[in-house]
Amino acid sequence: MERIKKSIEVNCPVSAVYNQWTQFEDFPRFMEGVKSVKQLDDRRLHWIAEIVGQDKEWDAVITDQIPDQRIAWKSESGEYTSGVVTFYPVGPNRTRIDLEISYNPKGFVESAGDAMGVVSRQIENDLERFKEFIENRGQETGAWRGTI
Repeated sequence: MERIKKSIEVNCPVSAVYNQWTQFEDFPRFMEGVKSVKQLDDRRLHWIAEIVGQDKEWDAVITDQIPDQRIAWKSESGEYTSGVVTFYPVGPNRTRIDLEISYNPKGFVESAGDAMGVVSRQIENDLERFKEFIENRGQETGAWRGTI
């Protein structure tokens, strides 16, 4: 089992950052390798991503969601993944995002890529692209304020 922790600060209020993160179907716009995310209901998502040149699919369930604070998930089927993203206001228009992801690399190629830090760099780059996405837009594309 591998675990990656990354953080980034975004020049937007915590509510806008959280609201954008809840727009899961927009993830392919800033997450490299994510081909699609389909929201099946308030708690369940279906993911398709390219991992080391191969398409992988999984269903994930949101296990904890508190507006402007955190979203936690784990996979129910397909590729194993779990994690939590936490949002911290660090000023009236600045937010720190802490992202922790756990996953299980399969086979030699995925394990080798993981050992070389490929996944860690990809997650770091995804957070940078999210930062650019929300800061350049100036507002979120939507919001879901429910609690799970």
